[in-house]
Amino acid sequence: MVDVENSASKDAAHGVVPNTSGKKLWWAAAFLLMAAGGAGLAWLGTPHRSAGGEASPEPTVVLETFVVNLDGSNQRAYLRVGITLGLAQPTSHDQKDVLPVALVRDTILSVLATAEPQALMGAEGKEQLKARLLGALQERVPQLAIAHVYFTEFLVQM
Repeated sequence: MVDVENSASKDAAHGVVPNTSGKKLWWAAAFLLMAAGGAGLAWLGTPHRSAGGEASPEPTVVLETFVVNLDGSNQRAYLRVGITLGLAQPTSHDQKDVLPVALVRDTILSVLATAEPQALMGAEGKEQLKARLLGALQERVPQLAIAHVYFTEFLVQM
């Protein structure tokens, strides 16, 4: 009859300790990489700090999604875009109730409707559209003090 023994118990009986330092080193390296990656992400996600040290997130106005027909030569195309406006100054609670939403939406729709579908396919075209939107909004709605235009959704269908 053959005597079958577990190799781990056999090694322990003879005073041989299995080599686990490689596994421990691997786990320690993995832990350090995850901790360093998490610290890097936390640093990237922190809000900007002002000179006084307190957080100063940019006040924003989130608008409903826009869907417009685009000005194409021989093709039918439309644009679906989500827009958030970054403001230079925070609005008070009283001002939020009287935001000129109709004027803001009308201004944005007027600019979007003149965009050409091919120009919007590249990053440069999107940046130019942002600049045109920002200029038109600053001209027609100066009381909002709009500093940035952010696209939160962008789809061109041709």
